[in-house]
Amino acid sequence: MSASDLAIVAALLFGWGALSARLERFDVTAPIMFVLVGVLLTHGPLTSLSITPSHQTVKALAEATLVLVLFSDASRVGLRDLRADAGLCLRLLGIGLPLTIGLGTLLALALFPGLTGWLALVIGAALAPTDAALGAGMMVNPVVPARIRRLINVESGLNDGIATPFVLVALAGAATAAHEHSIGPAEAAAELVLGVLVGGAVGGAGGYLMRLARRRDWAAEGFAGPAVLGLAACAYASALALHGNGFIAAFVGGLAYRAAGGRGGERLVPFVEETGGLVSLLVWLSFGAVAVVPALQSLSWATAGYALLSLTVVRMVPVALALAGGRLGRLAVAFIGWFGPRGLASVVFAVLALEELGPATAARPVAVIAFTVLLSVLLHGVTAEPLARRYGPRLVPASGPAGPDLAQLPERRLVRHRRAS
Repeated sequence: MSASDLAIVAALLFGWGALSARLERFDVTAPIMFVLVGVLLTHGPLTSLSITPSHQTVKALAEATLVLVLFSDASRVGLRDLRADAGLCLRLLGIGLPLTIGLGTLLALALFPGLTGWLALVIGAALAPTDAALGAGMMVNPVVPARIRRLINVESGLNDGIATPFVLVALAGAATAAHEHSIGPAEAAAELVLGVLVGGAVGGAGGYLMRLARRRDWAAEGFAGPAVLGLAACAYASALALHGNGFIAAFVGGLAYRAAGGRGGERLVPFVEETGGLVSLLVWLSFGAVAVVPALQSLSWATAGYALLSLTVVRMVPVALALAGGRLGRLAVAFIGWFGPRGLASVVFAVLALEELGPATAARPVAVIAFTVLLSVLLHGVTAEPLARRYGPRLVPASGPAGPDLAQLPERRLVRHRRAS
């Protein structure tokens, strides 16, 4: 990136930070804005500026964002906090998510003849995780019951890490079928196991040491946050150095850090979140620059149909089945089902697919994922506030354990995402 490119991107970040509250009153979210700017910079009246992110830049941004998101989201959710609605959270993650992956895979096989089972699984698993930040207008709206927001927040915080192994194993299987020297699903599974071990060790040790350091006033307040950012990077890089999976290490590292560091350690996570929020804007900009126009150019009825069904039936039916008998009410279940936006995790998985499989093999999965994410950015971005205002007061789930308002944890990240991003 040249100095002029850096100056333009930095000015865009500053401009969004200065005008974000005003723009969001018109339902213009950060992903919508930066995807649009990315398109205009490369395929619109601003092409004369010659800003086109390189393949290496996009890949580095995507991987860094996923590491930070996996670590920060996992470290936000404590096991004690889950007691309030543990049953419903486990249903969404243990029943709803696998059903979504399976249904998405079957739909890909049905709509795209000639697609291998591995590539269909790449599509189904990559589009299963949700991104609550795309519905920030709903997530910070107090008229929506805290229990509903809590369920959506916890699901969004954990399902990207749970879906990651499915995506990586599918990529390994697809790569093995296309290239003789690629690692197979068995080797990919071994890397995942090693990533779990490394992430647990690094995150647990880091959480314990940070808790000890803060208790004895060894850690300067201004450097404790960057220390946690370094811990996330350490978990990722350590796993790679030992030939394990760095993304799983980051996710498990976040869980272990929270378990060992407690609530005191949680207070340091915002620095990681804010850094991830900044990098995520660059990912959305890159997504608009390199993926949107190719996805629209290759758009077919099958791709459009898959995207619509992915955001509705493929998401909402598994959620309804998972929450059956949970006494939330049909409207609340439908509300939770609709607010399953596809966002950063899906974009990163598409970039990984392009890297692992090559343009020829990954063309169809990347196009489907890109168009589905683009549609989600638009639909969920513009419906978050109106649907929250219209249906929020009518969502009166059955009373359950009060517990802590977990919505407040991710909401702090979402508020910063709305203001600083």
